[in-house]
Amino acid sequence: MPVKTDKAALKQAIRARMLALEEGELATARDHAARFLGEARLDDREGHDNSDIAESRESADLAAAFDGPVHAHQAKVEAIEALDFAPSDQVAPGAVVVFKGRRFVVAVSTAAFECAGESYMGISTQSPIYGALEGLKKGESFTFNGRKTKLEDVF
Repeated sequence: MPVKTDKAALKQAIRARMLALEEGELATARDHAARFLGEARLDDREGHDNSDIAESRESADLAAAFDGPVHAHQAKVEAIEALDFAPSDQVAPGAVVVFKGRRFVVAVSTAAFECAGESYMGISTQSPIYGALEGLKKGESFTFNGRKTKLEDVF
């Protein structure tokens, strides 16, 4: 089944939008980590009271807490960059799927985002819904959480 070229352009726009959003999230996480890491450093004066030390330790803990999100967003950026977003007629990584009037991108999990006037959400290949969708084509049905649903589109 041939896929229209306008879907190819749309998929590249979706990829670019997802990449920009994740790069923004990565930058924010890095900024937060750097800010708290900077606040964790004690100055060069000889004496520090318990309050200074406690504030430094709290900032160091917060910086460490942002290390996880930094790595998670970096991994998502790398996954999006490496993923083939070519048009497809079956559900696989890089495919856009439509069911119940909602659009999903098989890539990495994301919050809902807008692209070309439509709302999309990224789903991971590790998600249970992907397990139910994998390999299906437009018009085929799948069962998830006890409900049968028809796949309206795949591209």
